[in-house]
Amino acid sequence: MGVNIQFSQSYYWLNSWIAGNIIQLATQEFCDRFVDYHMDPGQRLYDQMVMAARCGVANIAEGSARHSTSIETEMRLLDVARASFDELQGDLFNFLLRKKADIWAIGHPYREAIWQMHLDAPNYSNSYLHDAAKHILAQKAKFDHWLGNDNPEVAANALLVLCLRVNKMLQAQIRSQLEDFRQGGGFTENMTAERLEARKSHASTIGAPSCPLCGKTMLKRVQKKGQRQGREFWGCSDYPKCNGIREIHQSGFSGI
Repeated sequence: MGVNIQFSQSYYWLNSWIAGNIIQLATQEFCDRFVDYHMDPGQRLYDQMVMAARCGVANIAEGSARHSTSIETEMRLLDVARASFDELQGDLFNFLLRKKADIWAIGHPYREAIWQMHLDAPNYSNSYLHDAAKHILAQKAKFDHWLGNDNPEVAANALLVLCLRVNKMLQAQIRSQLEDFRQGGGFTENMTAERLEARKSHASTIGAPSCPLCGKTMLKRVQKKGQRQGREFWGCSDYPKCNGIREIHQSGFSGI
C-alpha cells in the first residue's frame, strides 16, 4: 500500500461534518434563545452544550485529516466526536425532561421527516471554503422549520434527532475505517513496508546474495542476542515468511 499523504481537508465533503456543523449552529441558536438565566444561572449548561457541539465537529475534522497518516488515530477521534454528540444529546434529553415535554417516538411525523431529510452532495469549486459555508447554510435551512421553531420543545427534539442521525453516520465511518485498516494496515505498518522496500532496493545495488531457501534478495541484519550478539549476517528479505540466512565472513559470504 505504501505511505500516501493526501489532502488534509477532505472532511469538507463528508456528510457527517456537514451535519455536525448544522448541529453546532443550531445548538448555538438554541442556547441563545432557550437556555436562559432561570434555567442555567451559572451558564455552565450553555457552555457545555455549545462546547459539546463544537468538539463533535472539530474531532470529525481532525480525525479525517489524519486518514492518510494514521487510520487508528482517525478512528479514535471519530469515536470522540460520536461521544461529544452523545453528550449533547444527553443535555437535550434532560432539557426536555425538566419541561416534562414529550420526546418524539419513532414514527412521529416530525421525527421521521428530520430522519429522512436528504442532504445534497457538495459541489465545490476551488474556493471550497466559500462554497462549503454556503452549502452548510443551505442544508441547515432544510431543518429550520423545526430547529428555528419558537417552541423550545420542538427545537430540542429536532436537535435530539439530528444528534442520533450524525451518530449513525459516524458509526458507519468508523466501521469503514476499520475495514480499511484490516485491508491495508495503518501508518506504522506502511512506514515499515516503505523502509523494507528501500532496504531491498539498496541491497540489490551492493551485490547482496540471494536467499539459499527462496532465492530472494537478502538484507544485512545484526544478531540481537545470544553468543553472536552484535555480529552481522545476511537475512532473507521475506522474513518472517522465510528464515533463510547466510553468514558474513571477511572474505565474503557462505551459505548455512
